[in-house]
Amino acid sequence: MLSINNIEVVYNKVILVLRGISLHVDDGKMVALLGANGAGKSTTLKAVSGLLKPELGEVTRGTIVYNDVSVENGDPKNAVLLGIIQVVEGRKVFEHLTVEDNLVIGGSVQKDKGRARRDLETVYAYFPRLEQFKKRVSGYLSGGEQQMLLIGRALMAHPSIMLLDEPSMGLAPKIVEEIFSIIRRINTEERTSILLVEQNAKAALSLSHHAYVMENGRIVLDGPAEQIRENEDVKEFYLGLSQVGQRKSYREVKHYKRRKRWLG
Repeated sequence: MLSINNIEVVYNKVILVLRGISLHVDDGKMVALLGANGAGKSTTLKAVSGLLKPELGEVTRGTIVYNDVSVENGDPKNAVLLGIIQVVEGRKVFEHLTVEDNLVIGGSVQKDKGRARRDLETVYAYFPRLEQFKKRVSGYLSGGEQQMLLIGRALMAHPSIMLLDEPSMGLAPKIVEEIFSIIRRINTEERTSILLVEQNAKAALSLSHHAYVMENGRIVLDGPAEQIRENEDVKEFYLGLSQVGQRKSYREVKHYKRRKRWLG
């Protein structure tokens, strides 16, 4: 379904951020993209969804093919019409509008108004809390509720692939568990493909079918999620566990970065 082939991305025609990235998301699958801050994960999503242009970014090499259509350096509107929907990092809701108004905007690309009402009911079934607060101004929602609203708004556009950027950032563990449970349901029940960028590696790997690890703008490791979860380097650096199951301190993890076997 989605094939990223050896792409390079440059910002301001000077700053090379992605250095030959290749990854694939098959129809109906969930794929995790892991890596430290600054590795290039969000840039990868923006290269697919067309959001590089507003940030003066450009794919200068390689191809991005979605359902046999080349989308590198494409327009965000065309990406949405193709079914590529990105939920960006930072919980960017329309704060002055109600919850339901936000959702309706998400479905504005659909011409069938009757279907839009049914879509609202589907979103409320996944997120009962949104229905409870549908007349509330969205700027007054909690962080977790705003994240639910963003995912619900994306669902209103009928994505065939959803690009999720750090959906758990800054949220309480109980809310994170709830949101990830709903993401899993969306993947299985709606057959929506998902490319998930997430700092919570343990949660991401438990949800996903396949995983990629990024370092400094490159893919350094990939494989089935279960296999990646059992990799000793991933356990120690991303899950914070040593080979004997002891949690490592941040200082130890920081020093370990210098000797990871995949960089040797």
